[in-house]
Amino acid sequence: MKENNMLGEVPEHYRAGFASIVGRPNAGKSTLTNAMVGRKVAITSDRPETTRRIIRAIVSTDEGQAILVDTPGMHRPRTLLGERLGDMVRDSLSDVDVIVMCFPANEKVGPGDRYLLDLALKSRVPIIAAITKIDTINKEELAEKIVEISAVHDFSEIVPVCAPKNNQVDILTSTIIRHFPLSPPLYPLDAVSDQSEETLISELIREAGLEKLRQELPHSLAVTIDEMQETTTPQKTPLLKIHASIHVERDSQKGIIIGKKGARLREIGSQARHAIENFLGVRVYLMLHVKISKDWQRNPKMLDRLGF
Repeated sequence: MKENNMLGEVPEHYRAGFASIVGRPNAGKSTLTNAMVGRKVAITSDRPETTRRIIRAIVSTDEGQAILVDTPGMHRPRTLLGERLGDMVRDSLSDVDVIVMCFPANEKVGPGDRYLLDLALKSRVPIIAAITKIDTINKEELAEKIVEISAVHDFSEIVPVCAPKNNQVDILTSTIIRHFPLSPPLYPLDAVSDQSEETLISELIREAGLEKLRQELPHSLAVTIDEMQETTTPQKTPLLKIHASIHVERDSQKGIIIGKKGARLREIGSQARHAIENFLGVRVYLMLHVKISKDWQRNPKMLDRLGF
């Protein structure tokens, strides 16, 4: 995916590299990634375990280019899907130049953080601590949080940030790039993600489902794109027709998603359509179907079919 953001001639001091963004579930990793890129490339939600894929987002500045590897939240797996997500995180740490560990400002450092730090230390690369969600605490509490984080490990840098307000996000980006080796850009300077449009569209649909379903069955949702067709409206304006399937694990979950007389499915479709139109800049016709894929989170064949 690209965006018109071409830079001038690359200077000799240019740096480029990969930075893995890691943390416990709901630590603000995807929100931070979006803020550094300057646009939405990863879905966000206040529900843990929202991110299910390794997302490579690309930030190009006058100083260098950072390929941000946004990862699923690390947690004790309850399903085969959880095990595979954990493997994704471990793999993402194996070949990067920098690791950014996200610590929510409003939560104490816990065993999950220390477990993830132990994994990160095996990579033997600089580890930057990003204190996220600093808008949830005051200055005195932030000072205490910095002391707490400093006691956990001798991090290369500690950078407090508030991604939604873009507070110190540029400082974190510069800090990451400063730890990269001298290198020409690794991706085109106008690129912002290496994800396909199909993947991003399926994620935007899942994001709408997470929002509308609240706590009812967020982790049981998966989305696949069945067909995409570029056409035009009767007025000759571009139109993208999308047929997508929302996968759930049981009959009862299908009823929850569809809702009374299909009302909830229409709400999900409407929200997803607006998000896709904003993302692509084109009118969208979206048709959603609900399919039962029994116990897909524990079924190796279904996980393979769903892209996990």
